[in-house]
Amino acid sequence: MKKTPKQKNINHIRNLICDHSIHTVCESAKCPNIGECFSQNTLTFMILGNSCTRNCSFCGISKGSPSPVDPEEPKRIARAVKKLGLNYVVITSVTRDDLPDGGASHFAAVINELQATNNEILTEVLIPDFQGNETALKVVLAARPYVLNHNIETVPRLYPKIRPQANYQQSLNLIRKAKTLKKSTLYTKSGFMVGLGERREEIIAVLEDLKNTDCNIVTIGQYLPPSREHLQPERYVHPDEFNEFQKAGEKMGLKVFAGPFVRSSYQAKKVVNNE
Repeated sequence: MKKTPKQKNINHIRNLICDHSIHTVCESAKCPNIGECFSQNTLTFMILGNSCTRNCSFCGISKGSPSPVDPEEPKRIARAVKKLGLNYVVITSVTRDDLPDGGASHFAAVINELQATNNEILTEVLIPDFQGNETALKVVLAARPYVLNHNIETVPRLYPKIRPQANYQQSLNLIRKAKTLKKSTLYTKSGFMVGLGERREEIIAVLEDLKNTDCNIVTIGQYLPPSREHLQPERYVHPDEFNEFQKAGEKMGLKVFAGPFVRSSYQAKKVVNNE
């Protein structure tokens, strides 16, 4: 059972989001942890607008015509971060296949603005696949994020159903390349959902694939549909199974955070710092 969050803190975060004209994946993706996280003064900023160029069947973010890149967004996020007193900031985005670099330069601009405001801030970025564009990945890495996260989302067999506009091997290659380019200074992270019809041996195989990319951290959570119109789960995975997945990954040398309500950015600072 989750504790009832403090409404006062939740309202404070929502007012700040509104005042600074920023988006959060917490709201846009209808995350089940939103009350808990907002009440603890944590959130995941979502840049590059609120409309995605892809239409994955599991995702609560709306598909539509994307808005122009807003050059003032990095400054607004930096002001919000300063007001919240954050020293660990998680940034994600909608997928922007319409942009030549997939939005990589905007990720870098946000990281650089945060560093200019406070050079002790650590940033975790949850990036799209950039359609396999290695140059775009290098642009993000040049801004020196502390953690680079890219979600594998599901087992390869289910990609045509769950993630039809993406490619499993391309996502693995992105994580592998990121670690190759910044091996000594970068944590890499990925995550996936369960309850969509995957088999246990497929989950173990995904963990092995991620280990082979030299990925550091893996998150595993139960798929919960954002609405009745979205893809519905095949089953609800028992907490004991999450413990099994975690132990299997840890035996491989991965740091695994698994549970029904775990999401890729959930308790991000605590996960990376072993708190």
